Amino acid sequence: MLPAAYQVPAAILLVIGGLVACFAGYRVFRTVLGIYGFIFGAFVATSAMGTSDTAWLVGAALVGGIVGALLLLAAYFIGVALVGAGAGALIANLIWTWIEGDPHPFIIVLFSVAGALLATWLQRYVITLVTAFGGAWTMLVGALALMGIRGPLDATTAGNIWVAYPLNPAPGVTWLPWAWVVLGLLGTAVQMAIVGGGDGTRPVRFKRRRPARE
Repeated sequence: MLPAAYQVPAAILLVIGGLVACFAGYRVFRTVLGIYGFIFGAFVATSAMGTSDTAWLVGAALVGGIVGALLLLAAYFIGVALVGAGAGALIANLIWTWIEGDPHPFIIVLFSVAGALLATWLQRYVITLVTAFGGAWTMLVGALALMGIRGPLDATTAGNIWVAYPLNPAPGVTWLPWAWVVLGLLGTAVQMAIVGGGDGTRPVRFKRRRPARE
């Protein structure tokens, strides 16, 4: 992962990206795909690096982030299915946090396929829920790091991936899942209010008030 000196700027980017995704994910879904593609690509690239050299790690994060963002943007038309598949895999892992052991790969595949199909069928609602809760979690992790709470920073430095599992937080921040749920629900409500009853692409129009008759 990134060296400690670069974790504060990374945390700021997480907060900004999470804020956009949480409260406007459906409206700017293409932008959200680019943001999370960059985050995922940077995470994979720096995790795969076997060196502690700062320059190499930063370079790997930038290259991996750009590649990840381009891949998700190129897959924009199947992005909804990818989001649904990712959400399905995450739900399977969350369920298994209450069960001993890890879920069988077949279970992961089954949940991923079901999530992709559901996302394709109910695009608006699935995108709204996934971006709201995904953005809320991203924002919380970044905010904790900025506030100096060592949970995210220590986990990142140690290569711990607890941040990917909202219902299995690090010790000392057991309140985090509740904050995640509340913030995710708030983001969902805001997005649904913004989109309204339309398809999410039509601008809001205000009716003109007719002058009162004398």
